[in-house]
Amino acid sequence: MNRIAEIKKVLIITMLLNFFVSGAKIFYGYYTNSLAILSDGFHSLFDGVSNIVGLLGVYLSSQPPDEKHPYGHRKYETFFTIFVGLLMFVTCIEIFKKIYDSITGVHTVDITNASFVIMGSTMIINTLVARYEIKKGRELGSEYLLADSAHTRSDIYISAGVIASLVLMKLGFIFADVITGAVVGIFVAKAGIHIIKDAADSLLDRTKIDKAGIKEIVSHVKGVKGCHGVRTRGTINHVYLDLHLVVEPSLTVQDAHEIAHIVEKEIKKRFPEVIDVVVHIEPL
Repeated sequence: MNRIAEIKKVLIITMLLNFFVSGAKIFYGYYTNSLAILSDGFHSLFDGVSNIVGLLGVYLSSQPPDEKHPYGHRKYETFFTIFVGLLMFVTCIEIFKKIYDSITGVHTVDITNASFVIMGSTMIINTLVARYEIKKGRELGSEYLLADSAHTRSDIYISAGVIASLVLMKLGFIFADVITGAVVGIFVAKAGIHIIKDAADSLLDRTKIDKAGIKEIVSHVKGVKGCHGVRTRGTINHVYLDLHLVVEPSLTVQDAHEIAHIVEKEIKKRFPEVIDVVVHIEPL
């Protein structure tokens, strides 16, 4: 099975598990009127949504460049990512509306043994999902799977906090549910901000690789007398780079071209996320 197909398989498996986990939490959160469980359910829901975005991104990124899209179709993934970030803010607003209603009205939570079973079992599933993604991410060299596994691990910590709030409510701390729900809401908002910021950086062609690292590599190539005008753009694992090389003016075109070829090869060896290098030759 090729790399793209394998990544799709991982995303589909984790997506189904994430939707199962979020569905169980959201249903039980509504059933017991628990803001903490409900908020955690919505937070888990975005793990499944991010898997869908990953599938769309993998599909679109696998499409070859064409006449109207010479740099490929990678930024379609960015648009979907922004949509997910905005959707997280909508969810965050709904969470805080429920918190406000609970503070201004009467808020009762029905805590049963099933509450602990639901949260404990879903936390175990999240742990398995995170381990599976990070294992496959390392095997396939997928930055997206590695990042998604980190996001899933954050769910584990949040679920642990929700379980702690259930224990506190059992002991008589009635506002533990509202406080935990608010904390989860803040986590959702923070994740939304992070997602939108990263997407905006890609759209605005923010630098992806430190210039000093590039210049260090280039300076060790025989025949290079200088390097400037280094620019990078793209996504985390799909970077375009261009730079200016200074060489002796007495070199033939063929020799200068050979130096440029070596520079490109060395850069790609050190930074595998670089998929294209454009070199402009200048005489010393």
